[in-house]
Amino acid sequence: MDPFVVLVLCLSFLLLLSLWRQRSARGNLPPGPTPLPIIGNYHLIDMKDIGQCLTNFSKTYGPVFTLYFGSQPIVVLHGYEAMKEAFIDHGEEFSGRGRFPFFDKVSKGKGIGFSHGNVWKATRVFTVNTLRKLGMGKRTIENKVQEEAQWLMKELKKTNGKCRSDSPFISWSMHGCV
Repeated sequence: MDPFVVLVLCLSFLLLLSLWRQRSARGNLPPGPTPLPIIGNYHLIDMKDIGQCLTNFSKTYGPVFTLYFGSQPIVVLHGYEAMKEAFIDHGEEFSGRGRFPFFDKVSKGKGIGFSHGNVWKATRVFTVNTLRKLGMGKRTIENKVQEEAQWLMKELKKTNGKCRSDSPFISWSMHGCV
């Protein structure tokens, strides 16, 4: 068989396989324009006016539609009603964070910066509770700031009005507030 024919057959097979995988991967995703293999829907997006481009897609596919950036599906919510329904009416289902594969490898899915799912929710609850115990959102933080300011004033009075550029007092008082 001619090598050119074999190459065309292989490329055709790979293209069909890619299209089949994209179709089966859509599953329960909302409708959207048909993506091309490898580039997805990049060719349909006007980078100069993305807002108008998304508005045009919403007129064709409705307020919730799917775009593909490469092989990655992105669900787009367009308009107040779609966003209100998702984030207020169904807030618990949409309260998570996106995944960043690079940071997943670096942080192993832990920590406050790039965790997600149940780990992120538990870390967030712990962090907010700890900050509240330390005075976040309460008047007690003001008392701590005033206490540190009074200490700073006492220390500055001890210098008898002499100017010192190497004085650590200000940084100490700032650390005391933090």
